Amino acid sequence: MHRVVVLALDGVIPFELSLASRLFGVATDPEFRPLYEVVTCSLDGKPVRTAADFGVTVERDASALAAADTVVIPASETFAEIVDREALPRRLAEALALIGPDTRIVGICLATYVLAAAGLLDGKAAATHWYHAARFQRLYPQVRLAADVLFVDAGRVLTSAGAASGIDLLLHLIRRDHGSAVATHVARRCVVPPQREGGQAQYVERPMPQSGDAGTSATRAWALDRLHEPLQLADLAAHAGMSRRTFTRRFRAEVGLSPGQWLTQQRVDLARQLLESSDLPVNRIAERVGFGTGATLRHHLHAAIGVSPGAYRRTFQTSTPDVTRS
Repeated sequence: MHRVVVLALDGVIPFELSLASRLFGVATDPEFRPLYEVVTCSLDGKPVRTAADFGVTVERDASALAAADTVVIPASETFAEIVDREALPRRLAEALALIGPDTRIVGICLATYVLAAAGLLDGKAAATHWYHAARFQRLYPQVRLAADVLFVDAGRVLTSAGAASGIDLLLHLIRRDHGSAVATHVARRCVVPPQREGGQAQYVERPMPQSGDAGTSATRAWALDRLHEPLQLADLAAHAGMSRRTFTRRFRAEVGLSPGQWLTQQRVDLARQLLESSDLPVNRIAERVGFGTGATLRHHLHAAIGVSPGAYRRTFQTSTPDVTRS
């Protein structure tokens, strides 16, 4: 069983601390057997002060990190004080050194500061809370900060933006490990969206739009019903009643992606669902999702998740497809 170890540090934010046990804890196989074991540790096995008016008692110390398959570091209110490698507390640095070279590491929100100070993000892409993005980039220029996304999967090390985007990241990991069906089941159990659109640009504080400003949500819903069609920017803008420039600007402000990037993401997601739940040929799936040809689908799927349609289907297809050939 995959072992997830959560490292709780003084000042930990309770919401972020609870995410791993809640989401991984309800992930099961078709026979309802748990897919993950989740344990929590502190540096010394002693109670941890949280950012709220209560503490948390744990049963393990940092030695638990050595046996982890995935390590999750929730945000602490103290992490923004880690401004360089010298500011990383010695005991925390020693704990991080216990993590195996093949162990997956997840930093939620301000935990990006910890990973950056430890050198685990050098040359890698990462996410952090939008409020801290500019300061983080000044402090850690060696990290390629993606300031407008909900999370970044850089392979071994993964990072999320604000608190709720930790949910998005952990669901992404479950999806990567066990496919969309399991991740969707977990999301439903926890009453959260299986996959949110766009990035954190939609949550950045900005002045309220003037009366009469229209959003792009209706056009996104319209497009989702027509992914099989060759949708162009002009089609989307015309549906929204905007010029292409205005539509692109408002779309990016709301979603955090360009219209083209968003369409590709939605088509890849639908293709993954069909690969898991049907036995449709790859070329037929490519037509259904709007990629046109199997070669185009292979290109976009490999760019998104690093595998071919055939490999993805062999890994994640359910034993009894819901959709048959047509």
